[in-house]
Amino acid sequence: MIRPLLTAVVLGCAALPVLAEDRLTILHTNDFHARFEPINAYDSTCKPEDNAEGKCFGGTARLISAITAARDAATAPVILVDGGDQFQGTLFYTHYKGKLAAEMMNLLGYDAMTVGNHEFDDGPEVLRAFVDAVEFPVLMSNADLSAEPLLADKIARSVVIERRGMTVGLIGLTPQNTDELATPGPNVTFSDPVAAVQTEVDRLTDAGITRIIVLSHSGYAVDQRVAQETTGVDVIVGGHSNTYLHPTDPEAEGPYPTMIGDTAIVQAYAYGKFLGALDVTFDASGKLVSATGAPQLIDAGVAEDAGVLARLAQAAEPLEELRNKVVAEAALPIGGDRDACRTGPCAMGIAVAEAMLERVRDQGVEIALQNGGGVRSGIDAGPITMGEVLTVLPFQNTLSTFRVSGAEVLEALENGLSQVEEGAGRFPQVAGIEVVYEPAAAPGSRVRAVTVAGAPLDPDRLYGMVSNNYLRNGGDGFAVLKGAREAYDFGPDVADVLAEYFARRIPFIPMVDDRVRTSAE
Repeated sequence: MIRPLLTAVVLGCAALPVLAEDRLTILHTNDFHARFEPINAYDSTCKPEDNAEGKCFGGTARLISAITAARDAATAPVILVDGGDQFQGTLFYTHYKGKLAAEMMNLLGYDAMTVGNHEFDDGPEVLRAFVDAVEFPVLMSNADLSAEPLLADKIARSVVIERRGMTVGLIGLTPQNTDELATPGPNVTFSDPVAAVQTEVDRLTDAGITRIIVLSHSGYAVDQRVAQETTGVDVIVGGHSNTYLHPTDPEAEGPYPTMIGDTAIVQAYAYGKFLGALDVTFDASGKLVSATGAPQLIDAGVAEDAGVLARLAQAAEPLEELRNKVVAEAALPIGGDRDACRTGPCAMGIAVAEAMLERVRDQGVEIALQNGGGVRSGIDAGPITMGEVLTVLPFQNTLSTFRVSGAEVLEALENGLSQVEEGAGRFPQVAGIEVVYEPAAAPGSRVRAVTVAGAPLDPDRLYGMVSNNYLRNGGDGFAVLKGAREAYDFGPDVADVLAEYFARRIPFIPMVDDRVRTSAE
């Protein structure tokens, strides 16, 4: 059952302007990452049979039903906005780039969105095509686009929209380090979010716009800093950190909304699993006086729209061709046997770890970690298809980069080696390090030596590490990684990273070594 939104009629009285109030319902999404089809509990593609059994979440066909019901239930004006990163994450994006995202967002009736870092993954060209295709403004205040002809006159810093005579200013914000996270090209430069937002707030307020919402793809922590260090911002609709906020759920990372002074901050996790719904009230001067709401879980209780289902089924047809696309060639079979990858270094596990490390080595990353259980198959000698790569890595896990101390690296390795005798999936397939362990020792005290680039692991030093988002968020017992510093879990699909790694080495020659070995070896 769809949660009824807390809304009210907008009140206005010319005779008593001091008592006038404006109310607005803000529906919002963020970090959708091309999840047009339903996802499972692990944010990966939902099997049709599981979806039929009500085990799955999200999908555009459910999202449109939830948005329609929310609009129908509302008596106050409603806006629908997005916190960025519609791009990247599934074969739909690989095949259509931003075209299907634009089509679906137009269908859902968005009023505005901010640019996420992944909108730059394929450079200004793909972003420009997306901006041309959508029927709403795409915003970004903290980027200088003047030297990039494809975007200079296409993306505004802010926009003013009107609802039932009420004007609202919307400001866009993207990560300041987008040039490190994506490929915006040499002509786009990014700046400090606080200064950029304040400049736009001042410009809007000078024009008489006093109700101001920032659409921020900068993360929960940055959003709090922006709220603390600016004046005049009423609401920040966030993204980038995939933060789950809720007014009562103890599992949430913070309250929904999170109030910093007079600014309400909201975010709705990611992947279309939730629809954020915030009801706000402004006084006659445009100052925020109340903000209440909660994210709505888009589960099996939300009906799937038949028309959207049919369109997505049509859009999925060409993906079969993509799955059969030859992306590389293997000189020899690349071993990915389940037992081999869960008890020692295996050819496919090493390939995945090396591919991840190569992708982000220039970001100061030194160590790669992949769980052996995440490697689901090998690949025969000969042509390598994308379908085979997706069979090896079917979970749509994304590349995660972060910083951990040497002591935390050791703790992660102890976890990875704690159940070798059971053939558990946590066995560490690694790159950049060598590990010696004693399998007969008690779990938690098995590691005997670790070297990074030939030097002993320093427990006090911080190391750059790359893994997948499943492990970084505590999967397979890697709880220590949940507290990693500077974590970014939303890189490209690891399967795409592996395919590109193979493609750079045609024919690919697999190898197995003793980078993780027992003390008896």
